[in-house]
Amino acid sequence: MSQRDLLRDPICRAEELGRPIPDSVHAVSVALPRWRDVVGYEEKSPEVMAWLSSGYPRFVIHPLVQELARHIGGGQPCLPFPSASSAAMCAEFVRKNSGAAAQTVTRDGVHGIVTTDAGALALKAFWQHTGLIVSTRQAETILAGRSGDSDAEEARRSLRRQLAGYYDCAEDDVFLTPTGMTAQFEALRAVMRRSPGLPTAQLGFPYVDTLKLQQKLGHGATLLHNLDTIADDLHALIHSRSLAACFGEIPGNPLLGSADLSRIQPLLREHHVPLVADDVVATPFNVDLSRHADLIATSLTKYIVGTGNAMGGALICHPRSPFHAVLKAIVCSQHEELLWGADATVLDTQARSFPERMRQHNANGLLVAERLRSHPAVEKVWYPKWEFSEVYEAVRRPDGGWGALVTFLPKNAETASPRIYDNMTVCKGPSLGTIFTLACPFTLLAHYTELDWAESCGVSRHLIRLSIGLEEPEELWRRLDDALKS
Repeated sequence: MSQRDLLRDPICRAEELGRPIPDSVHAVSVALPRWRDVVGYEEKSPEVMAWLSSGYPRFVIHPLVQELARHIGGGQPCLPFPSASSAAMCAEFVRKNSGAAAQTVTRDGVHGIVTTDAGALALKAFWQHTGLIVSTRQAETILAGRSGDSDAEEARRSLRRQLAGYYDCAEDDVFLTPTGMTAQFEALRAVMRRSPGLPTAQLGFPYVDTLKLQQKLGHGATLLHNLDTIADDLHALIHSRSLAACFGEIPGNPLLGSADLSRIQPLLREHHVPLVADDVVATPFNVDLSRHADLIATSLTKYIVGTGNAMGGALICHPRSPFHAVLKAIVCSQHEELLWGADATVLDTQARSFPERMRQHNANGLLVAERLRSHPAVEKVWYPKWEFSEVYEAVRRPDGGWGALVTFLPKNAETASPRIYDNMTVCKGPSLGTIFTLACPFTLLAHYTELDWAESCGVSRHLIRLSIGLEEPEELWRRLDDALKS
């Protein structure tokens, strides 16, 4: 049976709730076709959860991983980890944060953490926030009794070579990780070793787990969410306390604004504070952060792979950083090669077409953003071309664009957003960067337990975020326009 063409036949109907997106055992998204499905997913409603066979792998434990966990844990709360040291870090986190017992159990070469019901939430939190997960391909291989891929190292080497080209650095400046969040975690561990005991700061409204990671596995974090005043706010903060690092997304998700690096970087340099940048939304095709970022933590799960069926990340130690030697030495000393070979093979293959795909993503994203901006049913559109545009332009590459992530707020959003979302004939679920358009009510998905806080930071609970794909642009716009007219 041929695989469903999601550019022409999206998974969006009510009866398709819980279908993997794409139609693969290794899919990283899941169909949430209606607004109320998203609410039910967040509230763990049995009517919704019963239909979910999978989800984003850090949030929903895949059936293959669950089976592997049962094999290791014998029915007790358990999750597998990709190495003995990652399992040990998890056990320490569970004991510290829950007071529950946690021990490493090794079976068939796999290291799992077994805990009690009291430690189950902390176990899941470590898996989610650090991204140190066992991928579906790894679980599938282990359960089948097979060994890893014989050509895994060549795939990793080729992937590092491609990424080094995209980031203008040496191959050995690229460190592959199982997920983008693990890249963030490796960066956090590195800056904490360089500056023991010091807190961090988050520049701009963050992707949810980036801040949670700093708060729960670092030494505390201060959020500076107001991009209008961020340079002054950072000046006040950095003169009141020492910082291990600042973390920032260029641009942010979902409001797509960027902190003014030209004003911030001199302050950070003066106080010897590294900047850890996240370029997932823009990608290295569109922006060059080498003059500003000391470490770049990125997700390969998004635009690099594009097909939504493999997880991976990378930490870049940028050679133009004044901290390059010390930070790279720390990263080298702590890094483990945990990106599973079969995933690396998929990522390596897909990375070859990334530049060509990104050009089309940029073109389609701009078309949709401009038309949404002039649409009578739309209150506001967020897109890097207009949000703190001078800041983005300062790091945009000469041939780069503004990306394919577009966030908008309909007029009369409280009643209109659910109706518009429900009527969209595009794939609907978590994640971004896929070759097919993917829509979601981002604030509900990422911040459901803290909606009032998100709105206090200017992030409405009624937002709809679009990751624009490679569909024929006029056909895609017709579908979106039909939903807006609903």
